[in-house]
Amino acid sequence: MNSTLIKNAKIVNEGVIFEGDVLIEGEFIKEIGTDISHKSSISQVIDAEGNYLIPGAIDDQVHFREPGLTHKGDIASESRAAVAGGVTSFIEQPNTVPNAVTQELLEQKYEIASRTSFANYSFMMGGTNDNLEEVLKTNPRNVAGIKLFLGSSTGNMLVDNEEVLEKIFSSTPMLIAVHCEDEATIKANLERYKAEYGDAIPMKFHHLIRSEEACYLSSSKAIELAKKTGARLHIFHVSTAKETELFTNKIPLEDKKITAEVCVHHLWFTDADYETKGTLIKWNPAVKTQADKDGLWKALLDDRIDVIATDHAPHTWEEKQNPYTSAPSGGALVQHSVVAMFEAHLQGKISVEKIVEKMAHNPAKIFKIEKRGFIREGYYADLAIVNTALPWTVNKDNILYKCGWSPMEGTNFKSRISHTFVNGQLVYANAKVKEAHFGQRLLFER
Repeated sequence: MNSTLIKNAKIVNEGVIFEGDVLIEGEFIKEIGTDISHKSSISQVIDAEGNYLIPGAIDDQVHFREPGLTHKGDIASESRAAVAGGVTSFIEQPNTVPNAVTQELLEQKYEIASRTSFANYSFMMGGTNDNLEEVLKTNPRNVAGIKLFLGSSTGNMLVDNEEVLEKIFSSTPMLIAVHCEDEATIKANLERYKAEYGDAIPMKFHHLIRSEEACYLSSSKAIELAKKTGARLHIFHVSTAKETELFTNKIPLEDKKITAEVCVHHLWFTDADYETKGTLIKWNPAVKTQADKDGLWKALLDDRIDVIATDHAPHTWEEKQNPYTSAPSGGALVQHSVVAMFEAHLQGKISVEKIVEKMAHNPAKIFKIEKRGFIREGYYADLAIVNTALPWTVNKDNILYKCGWSPMEGTNFKSRISHTFVNGQLVYANAKVKEAHFGQRLLFER
């Protein structure tokens, strides 16, 4: 059986950091301790002295573009970038082409991932105005949850029929994850700016078109409906300080029925960056003001916001060069999310323990992922080693996204992922991804 001993690491787990060793046997963590003895049967020994050993990040919201949009990215290319960034598991969204809104189409995505994914994977089932029967067939044991677009949909995925929405919330015991922006508010805002600027609307107005009002109106409605129906609700990519008032830190995460996620780009950029980054940081919901960024950080640190993710959504460079109204929203971040948060740590904004809580422990708890997200004996060995004294600069030579660019290009990071393990296999080391697919389908304890 393949075995690895990681020695002298600063192990980060469940709110504490301690120096120790981790023994991996096969797919699992066999032993955690100090001075675990070298045995002749151990295949490799890694001395991690001075470096952090963390559970691999679980990104609960990515768009890997397969099937149908593989000129932008695919499961192989983007999961390859993920493991290089210390992300060992991902939950992918249903707005591919065709949309994953039937059980057959959903399982086709799982079949592709079983052959091509470097990281562990799950795919959300998509809800529409007319597929409730299909939604209710979803297996809670091996599917992460139900995804609803309450704004900014792709294809037929905008759920704007309030009667249908209430039926979905009332009928499924599964976690419902939502994109919250009020479409009517956005359309009215957009028409006002188009009347003045045509298609060449300056990017600096993006956060005023996809406004605080649009986000808050939609989020508050979703929360009101969840409270009314008792649904288990998870709100993706909260982008405004005002929305953070909707969430609580008064009860333990395990008891929350309404949880929230913030994305790296909303913690990293502000509307002031539109001047230099332009459409490269055009996302839905929009990057907003410094006050919003500050409010998101505050809510993250006081536990009103539960998860840090990416909403990784690559587009080609050429697509991003279009005028405002036709330039697509989204950007590639999954390779850079963990080191971005470690950069924030080195700037004094967040502790390493809190990074691990928000990027590994809490996604595992919220989605009830089986035996992942923690460094525990008997759990899958999904691990990353982070060296906080190994500076590097993001450039085209080290970007692994299929689209070939990143909004982080030119950023100098002080930390680097040195090793990544997926199911006990060393998949990334010495700045190289091992060309083998060890990712497994995530299972859920429900």
